[in-house]
Amino acid sequence: MRRVRNPINLLDRSIPPGIIIWSLAWPTILEQVLQVTVTYVDSAMVGSLGAHATAAIAVPTSTIWLVNGWMNAFAIGFSVLMARFLGSGNSQRAKQVTKQALYTSVFFGLALTLLFVVIARHLPAWIGAEAEVQLLARQYYHFIALGYLPNLVMILISTLLRCSGDAKKALYLNGLNNILNIAFNFFFIFDFVSFGPFGLRGLGLGVKGAAMATTLSCTITSILLLVILLATDNPIRITLLGPFSYDKTIQKSALRLGIPVALERSTLSFGQIVFTKMVGTLGTTALAAHFLANTAESITYLPPSGFATAATTLVAQSLGANDKQLAKKFADLCTLWGTLLMSFMGLMLYLFAPALMRFFTSDASVIALGTTILRIEAFAEPAFGLSMLAFGVFRGAGDTRRPFFISIAGMWLLRLPLAYLLLKTTSLGLLGIWIAMASDLTLRGIICLVQYRRYTWLDSWQETH
Repeated sequence: MRRVRNPINLLDRSIPPGIIIWSLAWPTILEQVLQVTVTYVDSAMVGSLGAHATAAIAVPTSTIWLVNGWMNAFAIGFSVLMARFLGSGNSQRAKQVTKQALYTSVFFGLALTLLFVVIARHLPAWIGAEAEVQLLARQYYHFIALGYLPNLVMILISTLLRCSGDAKKALYLNGLNNILNIAFNFFFIFDFVSFGPFGLRGLGLGVKGAAMATTLSCTITSILLLVILLATDNPIRITLLGPFSYDKTIQKSALRLGIPVALERSTLSFGQIVFTKMVGTLGTTALAAHFLANTAESITYLPPSGFATAATTLVAQSLGANDKQLAKKFADLCTLWGTLLMSFMGLMLYLFAPALMRFFTSDASVIALGTTILRIEAFAEPAFGLSMLAFGVFRGAGDTRRPFFISIAGMWLLRLPLAYLLLKTTSLGLLGIWIAMASDLTLRGIICLVQYRRYTWLDSWQETH
């Protein structure tokens, strides 16, 4: 197979589409593998402290997903716009979008930090966690919230680099972030860490230490990514020196793209918060199993996330060059490959569910419950993968509204009402909640397939701009 260096001209028709897609997808998939690995190790480290520690991290998880969704929406809004300009050959305008995104991220990141440091004080009680869990959860989320500014900068620059066609730099730096996170975890969480004949005295901060490690690693990584954006050869290299003019057109277009994504993520995350509150009524064992099963399931997202990112970038640049045929070809291949791989991951999830749960905890009741709900979820993985791929295509086309409406239909018209009904009228408990979740993901996949095959998304940019 012909090897291609990255960054490349993504619209070069002399390069087979499969090679271009793979050049974008594999760094993102590998990056996700590293992130999931760290999440696994992180959860296992905290899990070693007991079920209460695991439950403490589970309490703010849905809220963390909500804020991360807003951060990703912010990054997508500016990055898709930047990719459009790169596709049309207007690199100067693409750099202007990049610079404005960076300045705007400072204000947005500070606002998120201030807001959620306050929310961290009250969230555990609202979720309904047990008294022993509440204090740990408040401490954990306080230190996570303190890192929201560097986390936003890290997500923004990584997304900008990927959508410019340079996925490798994002891979390297996010890989470093994961390594730092694990290293800091050892030092911050435990009193003493043994490395064979050697040992290191740690701070022994427990759950709070895990959050501090995450924030510190994000801060270091965001600084390094900023250096890469400013000082290395890349398609959107900028300088912070010299005059800067705020462009209302850029801000308006980025908001038009980003707000529907933020609403979509909010729809899902608020639903997850309500979901977590339902689970919280079932006790610490159910809450721990729910959190660890969600963590275990995240490994199945790897292939679709990589191909969805590739689809967003390639569709955006192709339509920026006014080449609908190329956009359709890229989209079809990304969607097919990503969905097939997600289906395979669903099979693996079903087969290895017990082993995955045993990796995180030694609590037999948590393992048994987590295994059962993971096997329920495995049947929804193909449809879930298809929806992730379709959403990536829609966003690249500038159609960020369609994923929002589909998410509303799945979460608020099916998942939550069905979960509540099963919780109140049956003895299924956590199994009923996960049956509702699997039903939502299946419906979402069916709707996405119908919407995708109409190919109306090819003209979405003209409709929304």
